Amino acid sequence: MTGDNGLMRWRTILFDLDGTLADTIPLIIASYQHAFREVLREEVSEDTARSWIGRSLLEALLEVSPEHGHELDRVYREWNLANTERLIRSYDGIPELVSDLDAAGARCAIVTSKRRGTAGLALQHVGLSGHIEVAAALEDTTAHKPDPAPLLHGANVLDADPTTCVYVGDATVDILAARAAGMATVAVTWGAGSEADLAALDPDHLCRSVSELRDVLLPS
Repeated sequence: MTGDNGLMRWRTILFDLDGTLADTIPLIIASYQHAFREVLREEVSEDTARSWIGRSLLEALLEVSPEHGHELDRVYREWNLANTERLIRSYDGIPELVSDLDAAGARCAIVTSKRRGTAGLALQHVGLSGHIEVAAALEDTTAHKPDPAPLLHGANVLDADPTTCVYVGDATVDILAARAAGMATVAVTWGAGSEADLAALDPDHLCRSVSELRDVLLPS
């Protein structure tokens, strides 16, 4: 799919947020660990917490603890919000890439499992607020990744045919959801998912750096 400039493969580019556009992975892991210590007096390993990233928070917590899932969710969100500014980081090159995609005529938006307000706060802290919109957040669909519903909702908001869109994400649920939605898939390895797990799903592109992602989305 070429853009108006004849170079872009896709004019509509949907991004995951956590671990893709914003380095929230340490924040998310610490939030899970805090919630489990406070509510269940249990420790959660980093690998286990990573495996939940990309899914709906409450859905993952209810699966682990049906009895305490809602309380875990409340404690997680309180701690996460209080510590976002301290722990969130930006990825070098991402703000410039998003700006250049916009200048090239691409329609870029976020499809995330975060709540809309929390997603907006993350964008603000990594310098992307005002440069990219949230097309689909947790509140917008009842089914969540790896179900394709959030991605299809995002494409609909942008009035785009899903088959002409690409979804960029760092977790296996991102690739599964995009494929189920009929979208092209780009996996990035600097977030929550392991390179081996992402590669096993055979995404259309696997990017190990922001410069590689730039080459895929804005080929010269």
